[in-house]
Amino acid sequence: MSASTVVTRFAPSPTGFLHIGGARTALFNWLYARHHGGKFLLRIEDTDKARSTQAAIDAIVEGMEWLGLDWDGETYFQSHFAERHAQVAMDMLAAGHAYKCYLTQDELAAQRTKAQAERRPFRLESMWRDCSPDAAAPDAPYVIRLKAPREGETVIDDQVQGRVTVQNAEIDDFVLLRSDGTPTYMLAVVVDDHDMGVTHVIRGDDHLNNAFRQIAIIKAMGWPVPVYAHVPLIHGSDGAKMSKRHGATGVMDYRDLGLLPEAVSNYLLRLGWGHGDEEIISRDRAVELFDLSGVGRSPSRFDTKKLENLNGHYIREASDGRLAGLIAAKAGEAAGRTLSDEDLALLTRAMPELKPRAKSVNELAEGAAFLFKTRPLDLDEKANSLLEGAGADLLLHVHRALAALPEWSQEAAEQAVRQVAEATGVKLGQVAQPLRAALTGRATSPGIFDVLVLLGREESLARIADRMKKED
Repeated sequence: MSASTVVTRFAPSPTGFLHIGGARTALFNWLYARHHGGKFLLRIEDTDKARSTQAAIDAIVEGMEWLGLDWDGETYFQSHFAERHAQVAMDMLAAGHAYKCYLTQDELAAQRTKAQAERRPFRLESMWRDCSPDAAAPDAPYVIRLKAPREGETVIDDQVQGRVTVQNAEIDDFVLLRSDGTPTYMLAVVVDDHDMGVTHVIRGDDHLNNAFRQIAIIKAMGWPVPVYAHVPLIHGSDGAKMSKRHGATGVMDYRDLGLLPEAVSNYLLRLGWGHGDEEIISRDRAVELFDLSGVGRSPSRFDTKKLENLNGHYIREASDGRLAGLIAAKAGEAAGRTLSDEDLALLTRAMPELKPRAKSVNELAEGAAFLFKTRPLDLDEKANSLLEGAGADLLLHVHRALAALPEWSQEAAEQAVRQVAEATGVKLGQVAQPLRAALTGRATSPGIFDVLVLLGREESLARIADRMKKED
């Protein structure tokens, strides 16, 4: 790996599904690496064994794959490197950058209580920082703490937040190695990033405070400090941090709601990053354009309507065969049967008429179900009202006119229905609406003449006959 190679990483904790905020972090890391011809790595931070599950790991990987965020090399698991993490802590201890701390839980609690009583922030004061461990009982439990610098300041030139400075006196002597010998998250992250060659740490701004502690470890080890970019979090429409009460928060929830991955990806890209007035940005275009200078400092508000509109665009752009494959099972379920290969071919042919009005794959499936329903069709409430009174009378005239057609085409059907409207002295819509209800069981559908062609002569005439007023 050359010294100039950009290496980014996405490092989720496997305690649940891939959250929409995590997905955006992964996307930004992926785009930055691809834009610079670098590497994008995936590291599962599974050191919390009590909360980490295989199901959560699978959900994260599924979400990444659905969004098309491929990573380079193997999937890393933080738990596999515990010995290496512990060794770094021991190296720091040997170099005088860390110390064994024998403070008991009661002593720590007493310090916290005293700080609260004095109305000041809690700052750990350990007598063991500059005390020989020989003063402790031979078998006394201890943790290894960082000997944090007390003088000066730490400065981060963050690629999103700008220059951020913290006085070193504010950085406490935090734990590197627990009393059972296991490494803490703070230590493990730094060691893994270094060992994996990570050059750019792009993550949520809730980690900004962690960065100052992590730099203290990095400097103690004499390692290069990565470039940091802390991205503002995603908020709901009310300005509060995105949570379940705002609706779906997991990436795969959006798939289940009928959204296409390219729509979700495009929306997440524009959620906190921009390039002029461009809204529709393909993956290739995003790789070409993406850089950290386009990331804003303010939290972004999640707008479901915008996402739905974007999804509508991508549905219209998607190939008919792909969409038919996506909705076949749902359309069949809505129609009460499993679709055949012949049905799938019909569904594909119908797609140019179906997809312009759909904002989700689920809407598309629902809108296509009429093609495969068995007679007599169930009518929804609006369709039923259209077939009351004069509607059923008009269908008798329509049936005669259509049955007499020498050829079954969109143009011929339209001419026949227009002639019925003229002959009965009503507007075209007054004929088309009950016809739509009889053919689809709904008050909305693709163009009625498209519907006639898609259903074919035999099925169309049979559906009309089911609902028309019978001759005396």
